Amino acid sequence: MKKPSFHILVCNSYRISGEAQGACNKKGAQSMIQYFTENVADRGLDAVVSATGCLNVCTQGPVVVVHPQNLWYGGITTEEQMDEILDAIESGGVATQYLISE
Repeated sequence: MKKPSFHILVCNSYRISGEAQGACNKKGAQSMIQYFTENVADRGLDAVVSATGCLNVCTQGPVVVVHPQNLWYGGITTEEQMDEILDAIESGGVATQYLISE
């Protein structure tokens, strides 16, 4: 397998039992995964999108982490915000207004 240039992690609040229960899932993380996946493909980005278990920052969810830069974005609820993150990936920049960690 060729290693992708970017890995977009979307918190979907999965718990040990395998059930999605937390804040990110309740705020629409499942549809975010689909949106990111479709738009990564549409833009031709060399990226993989994955759902994660709880990332333990529920108060700032939904949370998206972009690797390899280790950028943590929070409060992502709209397609516009997701597009800004994808734009930042494309341009090699950072969507600073959504960062929750330095």
